[in-house]
Amino acid sequence: MQVSPNTKPLNRLNIFSIRGVQMRSFHITWLMFFVCFFGWFGLAPLMPTIRTDLHLTKSQIGNLVIISVSSTIIARLIIGKLCDIWGPRLTAVFLLIFGSIPVFLVGLSKDYTSFLLFRAAIGIIGASFVITQFHTSLMFAGNIKGTANAIAGGWGNLGGGVTNMLMPLIFAAIVAAGFTKHEAWRYAMIIPGTMMLLVAILYYRYTKDTPEGNFSELNKAKNSRKKTDWSVIRDWRIWTLALAYAMSFGMEITFDNVASLHFVDTFKLSQSSAGFWAGIFGFMNLFARALGGVASDKIGKKFGMKGKGWLLAMMLLLEGIGIIIFAHAGTLFFAIISMLSFALFLKMANGATYGIVPFVNEKNVGLISGIVGAGGNVGGMLFGFLFKSTNISYVQAFTYIGYMVITVAVVVFITRFYTVVKSESIHPNTELAIA
Repeated sequence: MQVSPNTKPLNRLNIFSIRGVQMRSFHITWLMFFVCFFGWFGLAPLMPTIRTDLHLTKSQIGNLVIISVSSTIIARLIIGKLCDIWGPRLTAVFLLIFGSIPVFLVGLSKDYTSFLLFRAAIGIIGASFVITQFHTSLMFAGNIKGTANAIAGGWGNLGGGVTNMLMPLIFAAIVAAGFTKHEAWRYAMIIPGTMMLLVAILYYRYTKDTPEGNFSELNKAKNSRKKTDWSVIRDWRIWTLALAYAMSFGMEITFDNVASLHFVDTFKLSQSSAGFWAGIFGFMNLFARALGGVASDKIGKKFGMKGKGWLLAMMLLLEGIGIIIFAHAGTLFFAIISMLSFALFLKMANGATYGIVPFVNEKNVGLISGIVGAGGNVGGMLFGFLFKSTNISYVQAFTYIGYMVITVAVVVFITRFYTVVKSESIHPNTELAIA
């Protein structure tokens, strides 16, 4: 029996289309990650106000940065496995509904301890990234998979830029309506919580797990996902990719957390101005991560997986150099220019990493996506300790991170990447790129 083209993974990406379950799922899954990112980092641009309101110290702020990303580590591993079992559709709906609860309730925080606990709970929604990459991998064929993953991930990460820009404006509007600053930052978080619930409805009604249908409807797919090949964790390539993602995405979420405070404290900007420039960093995701995915696919066609690895190593090297230059920028103008430079390579490295991930082991895409994604949060957690220390300045912290990124670039360069030969695929219609 011939399979309908409508039930196959797409081999091309028309970002202006919503026709077919593949493109509907593509747009809704990046939107899901976007609103989760918006809620995840909605508090970051308001930290100058929250710091004063809750009387937070530098060490306590560092703990908040650490907890906001470390709670996502285990969540990403669990969500990756749930994607393999339940499918991305139900996993996304579950995460959106339950993840919205702490987003709504964080305004009840009265002190550092309660705020820390809510921040930890909110961090769980960062696992939405794994769903996005898993779902997109099922909807698109190998020749376009890296590009689709990068665009979906990048547009979702864009939530970090939008929240840095919009949350200070929402905060200001609430204050203008007659509420105090103490009340305004709390009420502002109702916005991302509501967005998450609305997207949960869209995800449930208008997406499917695969082009062929939902896991619950496909006995073959359901049965094939009961077992996980845990032997993949012995594959050094996975841990190299996790390291790479720690240096790229880990730095991204760290910068999202500390950028506003850095601009306020170092260059004496207002909360709104600092949020704007921090938002520009996030807005680079509109194209930069996608550029990394596109480049990975094109280089993969010509040079295979080895070329994909070399591209990732080069992006990390340039990112590390850029971070060091940013750390020592003496003026706001130079800081912005250097920030945009390292942001470009950082986000391209994000895309290039997940241009490799789907090809490492096609039978365990969810688990591998979860491990590599968790690696990004491990990086963010470790970087948070640098910004927490009272003995290390922000300039020193950025410098140390720059050198770490350069070191990992060398590790990626010497790692041999290749595609596992296809045998019994989780999705028989998916074709992998040539190794």
